[in-house]
Amino acid sequence: MQEQKLNVQLAPGQEQLTITMLEGKAPAQLDEKAPIKTDIKGTLGAVQEYLAKRVAAGQFEQKDCHILVNRDKASIHLVFNEKDAYNRGEVHGALEFNPKFEEFGINDADKPWTPVSLGLFFKMNRPYFESKDENMKLVSTLMHFTATVNSSVESFLGQNGDRAEAYSQAVNSNLPSSFKLKIPILKGGTAWDIEVETFAKISGKDVQFILISPDAADLMEDAKLHAIDEQLEKIREIAPEIAIIEV
Repeated sequence: MQEQKLNVQLAPGQEQLTITMLEGKAPAQLDEKAPIKTDIKGTLGAVQEYLAKRVAAGQFEQKDCHILVNRDKASIHLVFNEKDAYNRGEVHGALEFNPKFEEFGINDADKPWTPVSLGLFFKMNRPYFESKDENMKLVSTLMHFTATVNSSVESFLGQNGDRAEAYSQAVNSNLPSSFKLKIPILKGGTAWDIEVETFAKISGKDVQFILISPDAADLMEDAKLHAIDEQLEKIREIAPEIAIIEV
């Protein structure tokens, strides 16, 4: 160790002084990291909820933000600190179907059901039906569907020699043409009462069902028209200086 000399002056009246020498390297300073950019995706109310908490806190200047509104896609997109690549952030909000509504496959032609699979699904989702009795009746009909229809075909054949037409008649007469559900259609939304129709796709003796609901389609269109305007009104109250652009 190299010899080191220190020149120490004692304060008036002080007779001794203790000096402690520490050796070693100072801890390395951590490299400064870029801020984590905000990129949030949520339901249609996400932008309004974000602005409600951030504008009052002065996190960004309203004139450095803009909002893009796409009514066809039912979406609202906020960009803040738009000219600052380092601190720029985005919040996306959009109308989304409720996951349970999507499980039913309503108005989805690419999701056909076999009678048994539909019966089992209905059985496990009883709370969404208008009544327990209606649910049980539909489940029972679907679970015994093939046997019942084949039996009905034989009786139709006595009056009609066209087997395909007889089978079609049996299918159409065996299952109720519609049933009621109380289910949220939109993610984060309330439950609505809708009527659902069963549409049969027949190929020989094979039958698949597609669930169709004009009620649900109408409610979705209505939500697009009114929910976006409702959100924009709230946004203008919170942040009146942010530019809102329809795309």
